[in-house]
Amino acid sequence: MHPELIWSFVLVVGLLTITPGLDTALILRTAAVGHVRRAWGTAAGIQLGTLTWGVLTSAGVTALLTASQLAYDVLRWAGAAYLLWMGLRMIWTARRGPAPEAEVVPGGFLSGVRQGMLTNLLNPKVGVFYVALLPQFIPASAPHFAWGVMLAVIHIVLGTVWSGLLIAFAARIRVLLRRPVATRILDRVTGTVIAAFGLRLALSSN
Repeated sequence: MHPELIWSFVLVVGLLTITPGLDTALILRTAAVGHVRRAWGTAAGIQLGTLTWGVLTSAGVTALLTASQLAYDVLRWAGAAYLLWMGLRMIWTARRGPAPEAEVVPGGFLSGVRQGMLTNLLNPKVGVFYVALLPQFIPASAPHFAWGVMLAVIHIVLGTVWSGLLIAFAARIRVLLRRPVATRILDRVTGTVIAAFGLRLALSSN
């Protein structure tokens, strides 16, 4: 069963999971303003995206991202445009002053799923990361596809647990962060972080 490879993978992706980034910012912001169902939807969407990348990588499809500059660039620009739109929209909403909750974070669980999946799937770096990472933890004699999907599922479990901790933490400080001034500051900070990720993705190369 090669437990040493599995535990090594758990350590690597565990550290990556708890490293602050785009996913953390999205989940924390959504849960902090009181939209717990949407926050769980966002987390679920991110993990569905992770599963998709894991399956495609295990099947060898995402190798196209490393072999084709055009495929990588198309996905990179689409992801950058989406993140910039989302971040700038959040900043613009904060500048306009207090807004109804439905406007600040529209929709519920399914909207969160859509947002999480798009954020994950439109980032080609996730696919390239999986192409580079998964083979290192798959034994030469093991079925490549089955092992790849199993490792992706482990990553999903770790990500789900971490998302639950983030949502629980946000719930504890929700009373403070749901004040209009705090919400505007949170939107500006989160929007800036998301837009910065989009800009960095746009300026990056394969």
